[in-house]
Amino acid sequence: MYIDSHCHLNLPELASQLPDILSRMRAADVGHALVVAVNLRDWPGLISLVERHPHLRASVGVHPDNDAGDDDGLEPTLQDLLVRAQHPKVVAIGETGLDYSRQAEPLEWQRDRFRLHIRAAQDSGLPLIIHTRAAAEDTIRVMREARAARGVMHCFTESWEVAQAAMGLGFHISFSGIVTFKNAAALQDVARKVPLDRMLIETDSPYLSPVPYRGKLNDPSRVIHVAEKIAELRGVPVATIEHATAENYFSLFDKAVSIHS
Repeated sequence: MYIDSHCHLNLPELASQLPDILSRMRAADVGHALVVAVNLRDWPGLISLVERHPHLRASVGVHPDNDAGDDDGLEPTLQDLLVRAQHPKVVAIGETGLDYSRQAEPLEWQRDRFRLHIRAAQDSGLPLIIHTRAAAEDTIRVMREARAARGVMHCFTESWEVAQAAMGLGFHISFSGIVTFKNAAALQDVARKVPLDRMLIETDSPYLSPVPYRGKLNDPSRVIHVAEKIAELRGVPVATIEHATAENYFSLFDKAVSIHS
């Protein structure tokens, strides 16, 4: 069984064709998917979608690229996150982190929000889903200072040194369709080196469709292509990646184990 550890099935372009997507997932042996939150405004719809399907789980959090105050006034509080984290379908906090790609200093509000999510993960006992873009040094620094201790660096695109730093803090490394791109040689080298017991795979759909679907709408059924590319890079059967990443998923997101047993 393949598992998509990070997708956005609640977004309109996917939610509108959910029955077809779920059918494609079954055909591709994708037995589980984690639907990741990016704001609080859309969270009721996200959790409603996940509640209807036994093989889907959810997270709760606010993406770092959401400008402070832009989410209809729903800047998260610790209580906002902790109350939602109690839902039986919620298995993670996030996605959170730092994203400087379209932002300019002062960005202390973004770092404060990241620290808040780390605290929510500590208080709830749930793992963190971390997004970092153009901010790797600060991301690792805040993780260390705030004592982030369990989670995943999602859609990883950073260096081997950043991967080592994150794993040293207890984090997994998740690869998306980017690892299949021809211009991703550095990332492919990281995929060869990450220990199998610290690896996850994802689609980040509807974005980042893997080769041979690059540029098209992505969905969780295509996570198999990520596994196939990593297997090719490492010279192992794809079943090795399939089994390792499924085991890692249920080990990290241990609140999801009930649907797997």
